[in-house]
Amino acid sequence: MDLNTVTSVVEARDLGEAQTWQPGDAWLAGGTWLFSEPQPGLRRLLDLASFGWQPLRIDERGLEIAATCTLAQLYGAVTPPDWRAATIIGDCCRALLGSFKVWNVATVGGNLCLSLPAGPMISLTASLDGICTIWTPEHGERQVACVDFVTGAQRNVLEPGELLRSIMLPVSALRSRTAFRQISLSPHGRSAALLIGRRQPDDGSFVLTVTASTVRPIQLSFPDLPDPSDLGAALRREIPPELYHRDVHGAPEWRRHMTVEFAEEIRRELSSKGT
Repeated sequence: MDLNTVTSVVEARDLGEAQTWQPGDAWLAGGTWLFSEPQPGLRRLLDLASFGWQPLRIDERGLEIAATCTLAQLYGAVTPPDWRAATIIGDCCRALLGSFKVWNVATVGGNLCLSLPAGPMISLTASLDGICTIWTPEHGERQVACVDFVTGAQRNVLEPGELLRSIMLPVSALRSRTAFRQISLSPHGRSAALLIGRRQPDDGSFVLTVTASTVRPIQLSFPDLPDPSDLGAALRREIPPELYHRDVHGAPEWRRHMTVEFAEEIRRELSSKGT
C-alpha cells in the first residue's frame, strides 16, 4: 500500500545519522505490516536496512538475533547439535503461516514490536529466556526480558524513539528439551493458542510459556515437573479470565480450554528427564 503521507525516507548507518526522533516517525525494517494498511500519522521512515546488522551470531553465550533478521534467515540457521531447543525455531517460523515472500521480508524484531498476541517470534524468544537489547534516543541502551517485552495486545515497553536492536537466546535454554503445541480456528488462521514447554537437562526444572491465547506472554516455572493438579492450579492462578484474548480468531473460553489441554500434553511429553 502506498503511504502517501510520508515525505521522506532516511537511510542511516547509525542512530546519530537517523537524526532526532520526531512525531510522525517510524522505524522501517521489513515493512510487511507498515505497508499493509493506511498509516495516516506517518511523515518519515527511518530505514534500518542501512544499519547493516549481522542477522545471526552464534557464540559461547548462545544465539544473538538482530532485530532486522528475516524469518527466512532465522529458519535457515545452522545451530550446534547440542542445542536441542533449536527445533522450535522452525515450528515458530511456520506458525506465522506466511508465504515465502513474507518470510524473506518479515523480521524477527518487527514481529515482536507489532506485539500481536499471536506473534510467533514472541513465543519463540519468550520461551527461550530471550533478552531484548533496546537502543534509546539518547544513544544509550537497556535490556528487557522477552517475556516482559509485550505488555498487552499491540502494546510493549518501547518508548517513543526507542529501537529494538537484538535478542539474545542463552545457551542454557537452547540446550533444553522442548515441546510445542499450536492451534488456529482455521487452517491458515492466526494462532489462537501457542504453548512451549522446556525442561532443563541438568536439574529437570520445567518452564511453560503461554502465548497467543493470552494478551501477553505468561511463563510458569517449576523446580521439577509438576503433577497435573499443580500445573492446573498454576494456570488458574497466573492467568485470570481477563488475560485470555478475545478476537475473531477465538473466544476466550475456547482459548482457555486449549491452553489447559496443551499444557497437560506438554507436561506428559516432557515427563521423562531424557538424555
